[in-house]
Amino acid sequence: MLADLGLIAGLALLILLALRGVNILLAVLLSILVIGLSNNIALADVFLKHFPFGASGAFSFAGNFLLLFLCGGLFGRIMAASHAAQGVAMGITARLGQQRALWIAMLVCAVLTYGGVIVFVVMFTMYPIGVSLMRSANIPRRLYAAAIALGAGTFTMTALPGTPSIHNVIAARGLGTDLFAGGWYGLLAGFIMAGIGMWYLQWQWRRALAQGEHYVANDKDQQMAALAPAQDAELPGLVRSLLPILMVLITILVPRLLAMAGVSADWLTFANSQPVLWASFALILGSLLCFVLFAPVRQQFVAAAGRGVDDAMLPLINTAAVIGFGGVVIQTEGFHAFAQWLLGLDMPALLSVFVSANLISGVTASASGGLQIFMSSLAPAYLDAGVSAEVLHRIANLAAGGLDSLPHSGAVIALFTLMGLSHKEAYKDIFVVTVAIPMLAALVAVVTALLFA
Repeated sequence: MLADLGLIAGLALLILLALRGVNILLAVLLSILVIGLSNNIALADVFLKHFPFGASGAFSFAGNFLLLFLCGGLFGRIMAASHAAQGVAMGITARLGQQRALWIAMLVCAVLTYGGVIVFVVMFTMYPIGVSLMRSANIPRRLYAAAIALGAGTFTMTALPGTPSIHNVIAARGLGTDLFAGGWYGLLAGFIMAGIGMWYLQWQWRRALAQGEHYVANDKDQQMAALAPAQDAELPGLVRSLLPILMVLITILVPRLLAMAGVSADWLTFANSQPVLWASFALILGSLLCFVLFAPVRQQFVAAAGRGVDDAMLPLINTAAVIGFGGVVIQTEGFHAFAQWLLGLDMPALLSVFVSANLISGVTASASGGLQIFMSSLAPAYLDAGVSAEVLHRIANLAAGGLDSLPHSGAVIALFTLMGLSHKEAYKDIFVVTVAIPMLAALVAVVTALLFA
């Protein structure tokens, strides 16, 4: 009983500290101390074994995925330094018109994240541009933040096949699948997330205007507006700006297409069996294409690459810390009882996957953290139960992208901090587009898979 209470207390402490803005690594260390003491786990094992080096340990995860994070940070920063990221944003804006600012925010974020630009770089790219969009279209800040979250943190993160996102790679590495596994289910869920999510935001915008709610500038807007590209700036065109992203996606797609065509080669086997290395290689090619195409980045390539490494380290450390927390949690009797309860639920296996991956991601407030823990602790049981590895890959990805965006999510807190918003002001809309709608989309994918898989 005391052990279970200690486990709950550790989880509650992590959530409370995250909501109060405490550094996630410090919050995790304090929380695993509580869990270790209450569950009679030797502190040496907690801090020197399970947290850093267990099957779901922080350093184990960081070592396995360091290259992917670094290449993602490098590609994102070089896209920004070359002005290609801004070119994508301004090109879409020019074609859709500023009155479609919410669509612009969602589409630009979706294009950039689907191509491999890390979420935090996308936020910093879109917010300066968004100041003028919010002002001209009279959009409340909370809705623009939700549009960024919809484009950057939902369907491109877990649903769309082929993306080099960490979530897609974790599932591929854990199950021996490729980045396109369960693609049709992902496309269905992605369409639901994007379509219903944008319908909700447009409805809320009309409702806000009818109630007299308008865009209100704050100090952060003044600072960020200075970073936005001028309307007459010499930015690369939309098509040219998209070429590096297309390079990344085509590089990832080619091995699968050749394998489906019956081509056999050692490098194809390598590409399809090593998703971390192949996705990293694709991101490097995209970065090199930026160097060739865009003069601005050639003048500061080394500095931009260094900043890209810096961009990658904080998300890597934060994600690894959450996964290390899970590495301690899975050593407790309470977690094993919880896992047995999940596996013993009287429901179809895929529905059980939906429930279990959602709950674990909700506890850790991280889709990648929850997915890694799910893959190391529960996925083998579902494979033994007869679930196809490809279907499990996509359904687990979709489920992990539901409760991961609860209020203590690091990405949610970072977005609110960047835009000067509070949970009270903006979390309701974030919850709808990043929790409620993705869970609905995942359930539709589960039902579809049960009917047709």
